[in-house]
Amino acid sequence: MALTAGIVGLPNVGKSTLFNAITQAGAEAANYPFATIDPNVGIVEVPDERLNKLTELVKPKKTVPTTFEFTDIAGIVKGASKGEGLGNQFLSHIRQVDAICHVVRCFEDQNITHVAGKVDPIEDIDVINLELILADLETVNKRYQRVEKLARQKDKDAVAEFQVLAKLKEGLEEEKPARVLEFTEEQEKIVKGLHLLTYKPILYVANVGEEEVSNPEENPNVQKVKEYAANENAEVIVICAKIEEEIAELDAEEKEMFLQELGIRESGLDQLIRASYHLLGLATYFTAGEQEVRAWTFKQGMKAPQAAGIIHSDFERGFIRAETVSYEDLVAAGSMTRARELGKVRLEGKDYIVQDGDVMHFRFNV
Repeated sequence: MALTAGIVGLPNVGKSTLFNAITQAGAEAANYPFATIDPNVGIVEVPDERLNKLTELVKPKKTVPTTFEFTDIAGIVKGASKGEGLGNQFLSHIRQVDAICHVVRCFEDQNITHVAGKVDPIEDIDVINLELILADLETVNKRYQRVEKLARQKDKDAVAEFQVLAKLKEGLEEEKPARVLEFTEEQEKIVKGLHLLTYKPILYVANVGEEEVSNPEENPNVQKVKEYAANENAEVIVICAKIEEEIAELDAEEKEMFLQELGIRESGLDQLIRASYHLLGLATYFTAGEQEVRAWTFKQGMKAPQAAGIIHSDFERGFIRAETVSYEDLVAAGSMTRARELGKVRLEGKDYIVQDGDVMHFRFNV
């Protein structure tokens, strides 16, 4: 499941600092625009307490968490859709990601230059959203002109697509991102085929100062971002990128102590990783045996053979059935043997839709 979330934002909002914290990959963070030109890609473990609990129960030789991919995309500036500030290159990088994490500066710091000369999170969001809308409008207009001719000839598929394009054109011209427009299930298939930037799922990352991280509700900029996001049914994660970068260098025990000192239950990064994972409709199933306990990422709604194919294509090709128990039932039983005795282990066939937290053993024959 090689899906990735792209970290976007204006220059100097904390994107590369956040990326450094996520991956400990050391992407260059500098106090000037375009410190990041080629997108940096990093793999990060998805935090999941269930994996720890399964490890305690099964006592395997090794434990393997599932992972998620982030791409750090260079700062976009006003005029990006017209090629300003290496805009075309950056927009092409956004096209290649599956979801957007939009980092918004909500902190004041005279030592860090703001590209617009002042901190205004809503203006920052609008600058980037408008550039993405303008890029999408160009895509839609080109397609609109081609499809309009076919639609006039009563071509059934062209008529259906033209209706979608007309709705998109109207919405984008009103500066509405494609994701807030309503479409039928059939129309959504057409929209997806256009690969629009503003149709990608989004979450906002409010980057606050060190002194605000334990009580972000008192930051008026954070409240503004939350109100804005609510209009798109989008989630907001509050972090302090600078602190997260420090936390990333600590071991598990030191990290826990540091979080306690800050009065935080969970790091902002763990929240961001989990939120990005779910934003893309991803979930986790587990395999558990003496050799290995492992978490696997799958797309929600996936059936058992396709989920098995994530492990190996032979598992899907020769799928017979899946021995399945829910995580909750296994933990409550205390062991797989006891779960079987209690009748909690099921044999699921090809039409079974895999659920988040399923512990599975696939039977196959090739």
